[in-house]
Amino acid sequence: MAASRVLLLLSGRPMSPSFAQSVCRLLGAGPGLGPWPTHCGFKRGRLVLSDRPFPGASTTLPLQRPPFCPFVALDQQQLRARGTELPTNRGVDLGVAVILQSSDQTVLLTRRTSTLSLSPNLWVPPGGHVELDEELLDGGLRELWEESGLQLPQDQVSWGPLGLWESAYPPRLSWGLPKYHHIILYLLVVSQESQQQLQARIQPNPNEVSAFMWLGPDVAAAVATMEDGTETSRHLPQELPPSIPIVELKEDGGARPLALPVSTLLRTTPTTAEGKERVSSGTKFALRLWLQHLGRVCPVIRRHS
Repeated sequence: MAASRVLLLLSGRPMSPSFAQSVCRLLGAGPGLGPWPTHCGFKRGRLVLSDRPFPGASTTLPLQRPPFCPFVALDQQQLRARGTELPTNRGVDLGVAVILQSSDQTVLLTRRTSTLSLSPNLWVPPGGHVELDEELLDGGLRELWEESGLQLPQDQVSWGPLGLWESAYPPRLSWGLPKYHHIILYLLVVSQESQQQLQARIQPNPNEVSAFMWLGPDVAAAVATMEDGTETSRHLPQELPPSIPIVELKEDGGARPLALPVSTLLRTTPTTAEGKERVSSGTKFALRLWLQHLGRVCPVIRRHS
């Protein structure tokens, strides 16, 4: 089924952004790094965004993009000169990613397989496209199940939206013109089960996932402070473990525990295309929001059947 689209309300008038248009820019984002507070309305399979309150808006979320976002770097003259190389029959797609928090406050990340055409070898939370007429939580839990094998009953989790990320792939113009353009909605899903209980039930999809791990707040804070595009870090914890345990899938269908150097998770997005594993820029943004949530103990939405 076709991916859902993102709709904007600009000065009260609805519009569907084209593939080549920066959503952040259309919503009035300036030249800074953001994030920018954005009014959101959620419908089945659709996300409506505006820079001002509107009827049907249910929340305000931070919207951010990487500093090297290709849709900002492409000015109008470049678009006219290279427009034939960009998709003309697509708008901006909607994706959802689940920050799954265990009862002992760790979150699940998966490493995408190196054979995927979109964001290969990146550490990300489980997620994917929201289908047409699909509720956002339904889409997130479906993607979680498809990628990790974890089925979470909706009446046994608390959840809430964390933030929005404007995503492009390739992520930099120096890698080539973008082929994918998404707004990713990060959902926090809090399970009543511990990390150990959840891990015992994980059955990753080898077509999409090559490894998985659980991050606690300390390592997550170190990862989140590595600013893509600025090559600087802030408030890096003094005592980090040299490695973190992960589970890697083997070619024969089995799995093996490994120790992944933490330095791998601290890599930033390179200026030239390469396949080194790292944590995606959007995931770092989501981890920052998750850590803020833990710090201020923000209430999450509880879904009632």
